[in-house]
Amino acid sequence: QVQLVESGGGLVQAGGSLRLSCLTSGQPLVRYTMGWFRQAPGKERAFLAAINWNSGAINYEDSVKDRFTISRDNAKATVYLQMNSLKPEDTAVYYCAATTFISPTSALYRYLNWGQGTQVTVSS
Repeated sequence: QVQLVESGGGLVQAGGSLRLSCLTSGQPLVRYTMGWFRQAPGKERAFLAAINWNSGAINYEDSVKDRFTISRDNAKATVYLQMNSLKPEDTAVYYCAATTFISPTSALYRYLNWGQGTQVTVSS
């Protein structure tokens, strides 16, 4: 089983940027497609972005594709989410997740390994 630990969350003003990191361990990162999700209070967990094992295929949710960038460094066993032009509605707990599904799927149920999440708060 792969273990996931997110970091990089915090409080930022609207219009600012944050880079989230997801450090993995336990299994080689190349075995996994990786995804980022978020969950706001009172809402369901939602897909943001996913990247396949060699960064050859990337998938974004439409509302973030012009502001967020997913990337990975398999040698560092780390996945990143660069978030720019942040808005108050981006406030949520952000999670990274791993799946052995080949394509960068948005289907939450395919992700069997999850981190504990990192809080992002965007003030207006």
